[in-house]
Amino acid sequence: MSDGYADRPIVVGYDGSEGSRQALEWAADEARRRGLPVLVCHALHWPYAFRPVAREVMAEIEQAASSVVEDGVRRAKELVPGVDVRPLLARGTAASVLLDASRDAELTVLGSRGQGGFDSLQVGSAAVQVPAYSAGPVVVVRPSRSPGGREVRIVTGMDGSPPSLAAFDFALDEAALRGGTVHALCCWADRGSASWPDALPFVDSHALRRGAEARFREVASHLALRRPEVRVMAEFVTERPQRALIDAAKDAALLVLGRRGNESPAGLLLGPVTQAALLEAWCPVAVTPP
Repeated sequence: MSDGYADRPIVVGYDGSEGSRQALEWAADEARRRGLPVLVCHALHWPYAFRPVAREVMAEIEQAASSVVEDGVRRAKELVPGVDVRPLLARGTAASVLLDASRDAELTVLGSRGQGGFDSLQVGSAAVQVPAYSAGPVVVVRPSRSPGGREVRIVTGMDGSPPSLAAFDFALDEAALRGGTVHALCCWADRGSASWPDALPFVDSHALRRGAEARFREVASHLALRRPEVRVMAEFVTERPQRALIDAAKDAALLVLGRRGNESPAGLLLGPVTQAALLEAWCPVAVTPP
């Protein structure tokens, strides 16, 4: 099943780390479902750019990098026999190589962290930079801490912002690919309540909430018409979105979020909810641009 162009690959970052192997497995399965090729990317980044390197040493480094790409291609072909798997070895940081490749990709996939960094690092720099700057959807495959349920659930957050509407669309497509359901959450902050730190004066908080919930359900129902085969559960909750979405996705196959929501501070490329999900989610996280 493919709604994109047949020559637009699923791009995956691979460096031989455990996180990149998990990303490769996810990307290969996605490519099989969509009927698209896989592009296995590895970045050749020499950290001492201003220090002369002997030609023989550089040749060894390049050979080692080529071996990593070949290993990724071999693993992908074993995972999904018959799927077109292509290699890409490019100079630059992992984030820059993936961002360049993502321009012509249907989807970009990477692990939450690669070979670099320290042992307690939860999310690598590429897993933040690529979702923040990519022109298309990015899936960050986090280590699974939950066996998941029997039903395939795709969880998404909606606040009416363009990125959240794109996230809902992406969640619908992923649910259709997997024969699953979409669980859409809208998290309401009761600013008309006296318990809210910056409560608005002379506001009927109950009327505001009813209006927002009605609009949320109306928009979700309208967008869901594009995929009538997918069952959508729309839930309106009075809870902080970071906690509500992460908890809702504990046994989900995928958590889909927009790059940033309505209440994200100006200048942030990734909103606080999306940042929290990349750090704490129990399942892979998809980030969609507007």
